[in-house]
Amino acid sequence: MARKTAAPNAKEERQSSRKIGVLAALWPFMRPYKALMFVATCALVLTAGVSLSLPLAVRRVVDNFRISDNALLNQYFMAALAMAALLAVGTGLRYALVTRLGERVVADIRKAVFDRVIGMSPVFYERIMTGEVLSRITTDTTLIQSVLGSSVSIALRNMLLFGGGLFLMLLTSAKLTGLVLLIVPAVIVPILVLGRRLRAISRENQDWIAASSGNAGEALGAVQTVQAFTHEDASRLQFAQMTETSYDVSRKRIRTRAFLTVIVIFLVFSGIVGVLWMGAIDVRAGVMTEGTLIQFVIYSVLVAGSVAALSEIWSELQRAAGATERLVELLNAEDAVNDPGAPKALAEPVRGEISFENVMFRYPARPDVLALDDVSLSIEPGETVAFVGPSGAGKTTIIQLIQRFYDPNAGAVRLDGVALSDLRRDAFRKHIAMVPQDPIIFAASARENIRFGRPDATDAEVEAAARAAAAHDFISALPEGYDSYVGERGVMLSGGQKQRIAIARAILRDAPVLLLDEATSALDAESERLVQAAVDELSQGRTTLIVAHRLATVKKADRIVVMEEGRIVATGTHDALVAEGGLYARLARLQFTDGLAAE
Repeated sequence: MARKTAAPNAKEERQSSRKIGVLAALWPFMRPYKALMFVATCALVLTAGVSLSLPLAVRRVVDNFRISDNALLNQYFMAALAMAALLAVGTGLRYALVTRLGERVVADIRKAVFDRVIGMSPVFYERIMTGEVLSRITTDTTLIQSVLGSSVSIALRNMLLFGGGLFLMLLTSAKLTGLVLLIVPAVIVPILVLGRRLRAISRENQDWIAASSGNAGEALGAVQTVQAFTHEDASRLQFAQMTETSYDVSRKRIRTRAFLTVIVIFLVFSGIVGVLWMGAIDVRAGVMTEGTLIQFVIYSVLVAGSVAALSEIWSELQRAAGATERLVELLNAEDAVNDPGAPKALAEPVRGEISFENVMFRYPARPDVLALDDVSLSIEPGETVAFVGPSGAGKTTIIQLIQRFYDPNAGAVRLDGVALSDLRRDAFRKHIAMVPQDPIIFAASARENIRFGRPDATDAEVEAAARAAAAHDFISALPEGYDSYVGERGVMLSGGQKQRIAIARAILRDAPVLLLDEATSALDAESERLVQAAVDELSQGRTTLIVAHRLATVKKADRIVVMEEGRIVATGTHDALVAEGGLYARLARLQFTDGLAAE
């Protein structure tokens, strides 16, 4: 677990400061909702136009405040109220439409990212923690939702207010507008300089949040192991350190943003005070009316407020750019295992013939170690083949290559004579049933866990599979039988019970190829006898590959393949291999002490 503290260093391998133009990557997700964006933009332009019209009404009221015609004065006030009502309705409509757009786009992004990562090969997850992926799907998309559902529309509105207000200021008083423009460079420079730093800090902050999420996910996923080795305090300390580091980085981000806000607001409103001062002098000199000055001041406040808002929104856009960049990395991630552009099709029905042709393979995480060294093997349809040998011999690697979780570095793996790399992965995997050594149990009912093998199976078929796997009795004894919730990772079940549910799942799949990776390793003697009988029955007419350390479970196999250091060193039946001597005979003598005495 200690390696997780280094997770944010991946930031050094990636660009931590990219232009805000990365937000353009969100456009493909927004494109389908052009009509919604158009209506929202109309509402935005309406509210901005009304806001820019209000100072004109105020000027009319102020300049005509002393007129004796009350009816005309009332008309001015009623017009101002009507404009306020229009502003309120337009703002509400803009909020509803833009928020809906943000929620919709983020939902699409989350689905797109999940669709991408759920199909990635194990090679991808050797480079990134699952917790970090989840952080990107949740934390980063939430940040983007905030920007799309609020910040972008506010930014556009303030840009309209800035441009329109500046133009109307110029029409109202060119002299005073010139004075205002003198402070614009002083405002823009800190936005650009500090904005660049803010973007880098925001990216680092998001990296540390993702790393701490990954660390917590790993610890909680192995909570029993953590507690068994009394590692709670170390895990707490590690998570606390990463969380505090994330907090310290966020403090830097907050300080930088606050400093930027202080500078911009002070400069902007100092300019307004100066302009108001000069305007007051012009009013006293009779150069302009009180209403004109008030109109100019209101436009100045609108422009200043829009600049201040844009400076704050800019920092939000910087954070969103970092989040978008991280999500784009997932969407554009290259996978080592991909479906072919023009896939071939398997002939139906699938027979289950499997062949390895001079296969060489190294795991990407261990490129210097040959996991399989020039392996050639042909397995006939319906044959039961067992793989035995010491740990690290390459047995499980055989199982992983048959499922094409990895591609061999050389050679080919074929199903019914067709190379797996020429097939769509889902096209051939549906013909394979798998029982792993460490069975995966989902946080659902026992029935749904078994039905995972074939989602369209009936309840009767689910129960028949459970009976065949010797799981029916213990499932029936659960509080709600097959509908009992078994907890996250099957925490409410014993190791043997989880394995029997996994076997029932494979039985239900009813595939022509059956892969058993230490499928009975967690069973007691009685359950193993029952399951072994079920496996023997299930293997009839199916190509079955069994990985086992306990040789008693493979004695009846049609053929036993002995592996050592990634090579096939012997093949044959149990009796033939024992008589031959060598590695298998040594393993047999270690496990069958009675047989040794007989010899």
